[in-house]
Amino acid sequence: MRNVTKENITDVFMGYLGDDVNPRLREVMASLVKHLHDFAREVNLTHEEWNTGIAFLERAGEISDAERHEFVLLSDVLGLSSLVDMLHSTQEGTSSSVLGPFHISGSPPLAVGGDMRKDFDAPVLLVEGTVKDTNGNPIPGATLDIWQTAPNGLYSSQDPDQDTYSFHGLQTVGEDGRYAFTTVRPVEYTVPSDGPVGDILRACGRHPWRPSHLHYIAEADGFKPLVTEVFPEDDPYLDQDTVFGVRDDLVMSYQQMPAGSFPETGFDLSGHVEGDYLKVTFDLVLVAK
Repeated sequence: MRNVTKENITDVFMGYLGDDVNPRLREVMASLVKHLHDFAREVNLTHEEWNTGIAFLERAGEISDAERHEFVLLSDVLGLSSLVDMLHSTQEGTSSSVLGPFHISGSPPLAVGGDMRKDFDAPVLLVEGTVKDTNGNPIPGATLDIWQTAPNGLYSSQDPDQDTYSFHGLQTVGEDGRYAFTTVRPVEYTVPSDGPVGDILRACGRHPWRPSHLHYIAEADGFKPLVTEVFPEDDPYLDQDTVFGVRDDLVMSYQQMPAGSFPETGFDLSGHVEGDYLKVTFDLVLVAK
Protein backbone atom coordinates (compact mmCIF):
# COMPACT_ATOMS: atom_id res chain seq x y z
CA MET A 1 0.00 0.00 0.00
CA ARG A 2 1.26 3.43 -0.89
CA ASN A 3 2.52 5.44 2.09
CA VAL A 4 0.18 8.40 2.70
CA THR A 5 1.68 11.68 3.88
CA LYS A 6 0.28 15.15 4.52
CA GLU A 7 1.92 16.22 1.26
CA ASN A 8 0.57 13.47 -1.03
CA ILE A 9 -2.86 12.68 0.47
CA THR A 10 -4.63 14.74 -2.20
CA ASP A 11 -2.94 12.78 -4.99
CA VAL A 12 -3.78 9.51 -3.25
CA PHE A 13 -7.45 10.52 -3.13
CA MET A 14 -7.39 11.28 -6.84
CA GLY A 15 -5.95 7.82 -7.47
CA TYR A 16 -9.09 6.30 -5.97
CA LEU A 17 -11.27 7.85 -8.70
CA GLY A 18 -11.63 5.25 -11.42
CA ASP A 19 -11.70 5.87 -15.17
CA ASP A 20 -15.45 5.33 -15.23
CA VAL A 21 -16.14 8.33 -12.99
CA ASN A 22 -18.20 11.10 -14.60
CA PRO A 23 -15.70 13.72 -15.87
CA ARG A 24 -17.55 16.65 -14.32
CA LEU A 25 -17.80 14.82 -10.99
CA ARG A 26 -14.07 14.13 -11.16
CA GLU A 27 -13.34 17.81 -11.81
CA VAL A 28 -15.58 19.05 -8.99
CA MET A 29 -14.51 16.46 -6.41
CA ALA A 30 -10.82 16.88 -7.21
CA SER A 31 -11.01 20.64 -6.76
CA LEU A 32 -13.15 20.37 -3.62
CA VAL A 33 -10.80 17.91 -1.91
CA LYS A 34 -7.72 19.85 -2.99
CA HIS A 35 -9.06 23.07 -1.46
CA LEU A 36 -10.19 21.27 1.70
CA HIS A 37 -6.77 19.70 2.16
CA ASP A 38 -4.99 22.98 1.40
CA PHE A 39 -7.26 24.77 3.90
CA ALA A 40 -6.48 22.26 6.66
CA ARG A 41 -2.74 22.57 6.02
CA GLU A 42 -2.86 26.38 5.77
CA VAL A 43 -4.59 26.90 9.12
CA ASN A 44 -3.01 23.80 10.75
CA LEU A 45 -6.50 22.57 11.64
CA THR A 46 -6.64 20.94 15.09
CA HIS A 47 -8.69 17.93 16.14
CA GLU A 48 -10.80 20.16 18.40
CA GLU A 49 -11.56 22.55 15.53
CA TRP A 50 -12.34 19.67 13.19
CA ASN A 51 -14.75 18.19 15.75
CA THR A 52 -16.37 21.61 16.20
CA GLY A 53 -16.93 21.81 12.45
CA ILE A 54 -18.46 18.33 12.32
CA ALA A 55 -20.73 19.20 15.26
CA PHE A 56 -21.80 22.38 13.46
CA LEU A 57 -22.85 20.41 10.37
CA GLU A 58 -24.73 17.91 12.51
CA ARG A 59 -26.62 20.73 14.25
CA ALA A 60 -27.47 22.30 10.89
CA GLY A 61 -28.96 18.98 9.80
CA GLU A 62 -30.89 18.52 13.02
CA ILE A 63 -32.51 21.98 12.90
CA SER A 64 -33.48 21.69 9.21
CA ASP A 65 -36.92 20.52 8.16
CA ALA A 66 -39.43 21.07 5.35
CA GLU A 67 -39.81 24.74 6.29
CA ARG A 68 -36.34 25.61 7.58
CA HIS A 69 -33.27 25.04 5.41
CA GLU A 70 -30.22 25.77 7.54
CA PHE A 71 -27.73 24.63 4.90
CA VAL A 72 -29.26 27.04 2.37
CA LEU A 73 -28.98 29.79 4.99
CA LEU A 74 -25.35 28.84 5.61
CA SER A 75 -24.62 29.06 1.88
CA ASP A 76 -26.36 32.46 1.82
CA VAL A 77 -24.46 34.09 4.71
CA LEU A 78 -21.11 32.77 3.42
CA GLY A 79 -21.78 34.45 0.08
CA LEU A 80 -21.70 31.15 -1.81
CA SER A 81 -25.30 31.37 -3.02
CA SER A 82 -24.74 34.85 -4.43
CA LEU A 83 -21.43 33.87 -6.00
CA VAL A 84 -23.07 30.97 -7.86
CA ASP A 85 -25.82 33.36 -8.99
CA MET A 86 -23.30 35.85 -10.32
CA LEU A 87 -21.22 33.18 -12.05
CA HIS A 88 -24.25 32.19 -14.13
CA SER A 89 -25.95 35.55 -14.69
CA THR A 90 -25.68 37.29 -18.04
CA GLN A 91 -25.43 41.04 -18.50
CA GLU A 92 -28.20 41.01 -21.09
CA GLY A 93 -30.90 39.98 -18.62
CA THR A 94 -32.05 40.91 -15.14
CA SER A 95 -29.54 39.80 -12.53
CA SER A 96 -30.36 36.75 -10.49
CA SER A 97 -30.28 36.81 -6.70
CA VAL A 98 -30.63 34.36 -3.85
CA LEU A 99 -33.67 32.11 -3.60
CA GLY A 100 -33.48 32.19 0.18
CA PRO A 101 -34.76 29.54 2.58
CA PHE A 102 -38.43 30.63 2.66
CA HIS A 103 -39.75 29.83 -0.81
CA ILE A 104 -42.84 27.58 -0.85
CA SER A 105 -43.80 25.55 -3.90
CA GLY A 106 -47.40 25.37 -5.08
CA SER A 107 -48.43 29.00 -4.64
CA PRO A 108 -52.07 29.71 -5.56
CA PRO A 109 -52.91 31.49 -8.85
CA LEU A 110 -52.80 35.28 -8.69
CA ALA A 111 -54.59 37.06 -11.52
CA VAL A 112 -52.98 40.07 -13.19
CA GLY A 113 -54.17 42.91 -10.97
CA GLY A 114 -54.80 40.51 -8.08
CA ASP A 115 -54.30 41.35 -4.42
CA MET A 116 -51.90 39.76 -1.90
CA ARG A 117 -52.52 42.32 0.86
CA LYS A 118 -55.82 40.76 1.95
CA ASP A 119 -56.81 41.94 5.43
CA PHE A 120 -53.39 43.12 6.60
CA ASP A 121 -53.56 46.64 7.98
CA ALA A 122 -50.80 48.39 6.02
CA PRO A 123 -50.63 50.93 3.19
CA VAL A 124 -51.26 49.53 -0.29
CA LEU A 125 -48.33 48.94 -2.61
CA LEU A 126 -49.09 48.63 -6.34
CA VAL A 127 -46.44 46.63 -8.22
CA GLU A 128 -46.35 46.32 -11.98
CA GLY A 129 -43.97 45.81 -14.87
CA THR A 130 -43.36 43.81 -18.03
CA VAL A 131 -41.67 40.47 -18.55
CA LYS A 132 -39.67 40.86 -21.76
CA ASP A 133 -36.80 39.45 -23.76
CA THR A 134 -33.40 41.05 -24.33
CA ASN A 135 -34.76 42.86 -27.41
CA GLY A 136 -37.50 44.52 -25.38
CA ASN A 137 -40.33 42.34 -26.67
CA PRO A 138 -42.96 41.17 -24.17
CA ILE A 139 -43.01 37.45 -23.38
CA PRO A 140 -46.63 36.19 -23.49
CA GLY A 141 -47.52 33.48 -21.02
CA ALA A 142 -44.53 33.98 -18.73
CA THR A 143 -45.17 32.93 -15.15
CA LEU A 144 -44.09 34.75 -12.00
CA ASP A 145 -43.84 33.05 -8.63
CA ILE A 146 -44.02 35.98 -6.19
CA TRP A 147 -43.49 36.03 -2.43
CA GLN A 148 -42.49 38.39 0.37
CA THR A 149 -42.62 39.06 4.10
CA ALA A 150 -45.72 40.19 5.94
CA PRO A 151 -45.68 43.60 7.71
CA ASN A 152 -44.32 41.88 10.84
CA GLY A 153 -41.16 40.87 8.98
CA LEU A 154 -42.02 37.17 8.85
CA TYR A 155 -42.64 34.84 5.93
CA SER A 156 -45.69 32.62 6.17
CA SER A 157 -43.53 29.55 6.82
CA GLN A 158 -42.14 31.27 9.93
CA ASP A 159 -45.42 32.56 11.32
CA PRO A 160 -48.14 30.24 12.64
CA ASP A 161 -50.62 33.14 12.56
CA GLN A 162 -50.38 33.45 8.77
CA ASP A 163 -52.00 31.21 6.19
CA THR A 164 -49.62 28.83 4.44
CA TYR A 165 -49.60 30.89 1.24
CA SER A 166 -49.94 34.34 2.76
CA PHE A 167 -48.09 36.83 0.52
CA HIS A 168 -47.41 34.15 -2.10
CA GLY A 169 -48.88 34.05 -5.59
CA LEU A 170 -48.32 32.56 -9.04
CA GLN A 171 -49.15 34.96 -11.87
CA THR A 172 -49.33 34.25 -15.62
CA VAL A 173 -48.95 37.30 -17.85
CA GLY A 174 -51.00 37.96 -20.97
CA GLU A 175 -50.00 38.76 -24.54
CA ASP A 176 -48.60 42.13 -23.46
CA GLY A 177 -46.21 40.55 -20.93
CA ARG A 178 -47.54 42.81 -18.18
CA TYR A 179 -47.71 41.69 -14.58
CA ALA A 180 -49.42 43.63 -11.81
CA PHE A 181 -50.59 43.05 -8.25
CA THR A 182 -51.27 44.87 -5.02
CA THR A 183 -49.61 44.07 -1.72
CA VAL A 184 -47.95 45.86 1.19
CA ARG A 185 -44.43 47.19 1.35
CA PRO A 186 -42.09 44.42 2.54
CA VAL A 187 -39.95 45.24 5.56
CA GLU A 188 -36.34 44.54 6.44
CA TYR A 189 -35.89 41.49 8.64
CA THR A 190 -33.32 39.26 10.29
CA VAL A 191 -32.42 35.83 8.98
CA PRO A 192 -32.94 33.08 11.58
CA SER A 193 -30.15 33.42 14.13
CA ASP A 194 -31.26 30.90 16.74
CA GLY A 195 -29.29 28.06 15.15
CA PRO A 196 -25.72 27.27 14.13
CA VAL A 197 -25.69 29.90 11.37
CA GLY A 198 -26.56 32.53 13.97
CA ASP A 199 -23.59 31.35 16.04
CA ILE A 200 -21.29 31.98 13.07
CA LEU A 201 -22.71 35.46 12.49
CA ARG A 202 -22.21 36.44 16.14
CA ALA A 203 -18.72 34.93 16.30
CA CYS A 204 -17.72 36.95 13.23
CA GLY A 205 -19.26 40.19 14.54
CA ARG A 206 -21.87 40.27 11.77
CA HIS A 207 -25.53 41.29 11.98
CA PRO A 208 -28.36 39.10 10.61
CA TRP A 209 -30.30 41.85 8.78
CA ARG A 210 -31.57 41.79 5.21
CA PRO A 211 -32.96 44.79 3.31
CA SER A 212 -36.64 44.59 2.40
CA HIS A 213 -37.39 43.01 -0.97
CA LEU A 214 -39.85 41.31 -3.30
CA HIS A 215 -39.02 37.80 -4.55
CA TYR A 216 -39.62 36.56 -8.10
CA ILE A 217 -39.09 33.35 -10.01
CA ALA A 218 -39.80 34.14 -13.66
CA GLU A 219 -40.18 31.33 -16.20
CA ALA A 220 -41.19 31.10 -19.85
CA ASP A 221 -40.82 28.56 -22.64
CA GLY A 222 -37.54 29.02 -24.47
CA PHE A 223 -35.98 31.18 -21.76
CA LYS A 224 -33.68 30.56 -18.83
CA PRO A 225 -35.52 30.65 -15.49
CA LEU A 226 -34.76 33.74 -13.41
CA VAL A 227 -34.64 33.68 -9.61
CA THR A 228 -34.29 37.20 -8.29
CA GLU A 229 -35.40 39.83 -5.78
CA VAL A 230 -35.76 43.61 -5.95
CA PHE A 231 -34.85 46.14 -3.27
CA PRO A 232 -35.92 49.75 -2.52
CA GLU A 233 -33.20 52.34 -2.80
CA ASP A 234 -33.99 53.87 0.58
CA ASP A 235 -33.61 50.72 2.68
CA PRO A 236 -31.12 51.15 5.58
CA TYR A 237 -29.57 47.73 4.92
CA LEU A 238 -29.20 48.07 1.15
CA ASP A 239 -25.40 48.20 1.36
CA GLN A 240 -25.01 45.60 4.11
CA ASP A 241 -27.21 42.67 3.16
CA THR A 242 -26.08 39.74 5.27
CA VAL A 243 -26.61 37.31 2.36
CA PHE A 244 -24.99 39.54 -0.33
CA GLY A 245 -28.10 39.56 -2.54
CA VAL A 246 -28.21 43.19 -3.76
CA ARG A 247 -27.21 44.02 -7.36
CA ASP A 248 -27.25 47.48 -8.94
CA ASP A 249 -29.95 46.59 -11.47
CA LEU A 250 -32.20 45.14 -8.76
CA VAL A 251 -32.60 48.44 -6.91
CA MET A 252 -35.90 50.25 -7.50
CA SER A 253 -37.80 53.25 -6.15
CA TYR A 254 -41.18 53.48 -4.48
CA GLN A 255 -43.36 56.32 -5.72
CA GLN A 256 -45.68 58.01 -3.25
CA MET A 257 -49.01 58.32 -5.04
CA PRO A 258 -51.74 60.79 -4.01
CA ALA A 259 -55.24 59.89 -2.89
CA GLY A 260 -57.69 59.51 -5.74
CA SER A 261 -55.10 58.35 -8.30
CA PHE A 262 -55.47 54.58 -7.90
CA PRO A 263 -56.47 52.92 -11.21
CA GLU A 264 -60.24 52.71 -11.62
CA THR A 265 -60.08 49.32 -13.35
CA GLY A 266 -57.78 46.34 -13.71
CA PHE A 267 -57.13 45.65 -10.02
CA ASP A 268 -59.01 43.77 -7.33
CA LEU A 269 -58.73 46.87 -5.17
CA SER A 270 -60.02 49.30 -7.82
CA GLY A 271 -62.62 51.50 -6.15
CA HIS A 272 -61.44 50.54 -2.67
CA VAL A 273 -58.22 52.56 -2.30
CA GLU A 274 -59.19 56.03 -1.20
CA GLY A 275 -56.01 57.31 0.44
CA ASP A 276 -52.35 57.61 -0.53
CA TYR A 277 -50.55 54.50 -1.72
CA LEU A 278 -47.15 53.39 -2.99
CA LYS A 279 -46.28 52.29 -6.50
CA VAL A 280 -43.26 50.59 -8.07
CA THR A 281 -42.59 49.66 -11.68
CA PHE A 282 -39.96 47.01 -12.37
CA ASP A 283 -39.40 45.13 -15.65
CA LEU A 284 -37.93 41.63 -15.74
CA VAL A 285 -35.69 40.71 -18.68
CA LEU A 286 -35.28 37.02 -19.47
CA VAL A 287 -32.47 35.52 -21.56
CA ALA A 288 -33.20 32.94 -24.25
CA LYS A 289 -31.89 29.42 -23.68
